[in-house]
Amino acid sequence: MEFNLLADIAEYCAREKKDMAQAMLDYEMKNKHLSREDVYSGLKRVLLTMEDSVEQGLTQMVISPSGMLNNWAKTVYNSKTETLGPRLKKAIARAIAVGEVNACMGKIAAAPTAGSAGIMPAVLVTMIEEHNIPREKLLDGLLVSSAVGLIFAKNSSFAGSEAGCMGETGSAAAMAAATIVYLLGGTNDQILEAVGFALKASMGLVCDPVGGLVEEPCTTRNAVGVANAFVSAQMALAGIKSLIPVDEVIFATKEVGDLMSPRLKESGQGGLANTKTGRDIQKRVFRTAE
Repeated sequence: MEFNLLADIAEYCAREKKDMAQAMLDYEMKNKHLSREDVYSGLKRVLLTMEDSVEQGLTQMVISPSGMLNNWAKTVYNSKTETLGPRLKKAIARAIAVGEVNACMGKIAAAPTAGSAGIMPAVLVTMIEEHNIPREKLLDGLLVSSAVGLIFAKNSSFAGSEAGCMGETGSAAAMAAATIVYLLGGTNDQILEAVGFALKASMGLVCDPVGGLVEEPCTTRNAVGVANAFVSAQMALAGIKSLIPVDEVIFATKEVGDLMSPRLKESGQGGLANTKTGRDIQKRVFRTAE
């Protein structure tokens, strides 16, 4: 069984009369020689890790060794000011929470990378709370996200060193958008539209970590990625269709990544990392480390 495009997965679903989660379960069982129980056991471990990292970031003291991150998740979560209501505020706080746990060398589930690990957990925990989605259904949502990850990895790149933050938080937002649409009963076509919207919204996003650490601006970009996921899912569920098919959007991310300056791809040499303040932070952090 070979899936090279999201269109291939959609065609398989139509032919076999299965949804995208079932298609990816078939893929995992056939290509990795796993039983159904093996697949779901692994998904349960991933989900628990995601939930634990959100909980840790929101309940424990989380200050990164560099000092750049200092309990930002709690600050957002407990804020009295809400720009778009409590739901989004909580969702972005959860994304930041995972980023802070990661910066403190805590246990996270890379989804798909450590630098973008806050987006999927924030979405899943929010979907449980706001839509009463059963935990078993969340596991199928993870399978749907894996479909997006599989095809993006084949045709573009998750690596910030190759595709910038577009490849990290951009792909994570796309995976999360697909999951939201699936969990809310959207069609396979709507799932693909959501993926395309999320990737277009992050096209060309650079990777410019201050001090070369996965903290600033990575953590707040996870928060923005969560908003991207919900916005993209909302547009798709409303019936809006992208003018550019999703697989072509993925090909475009590869082209953009290839054209992007190496200084803007995880090198710590451009963008925010190369500002006066960014360089000052780098000197302070590594002088302290010495």
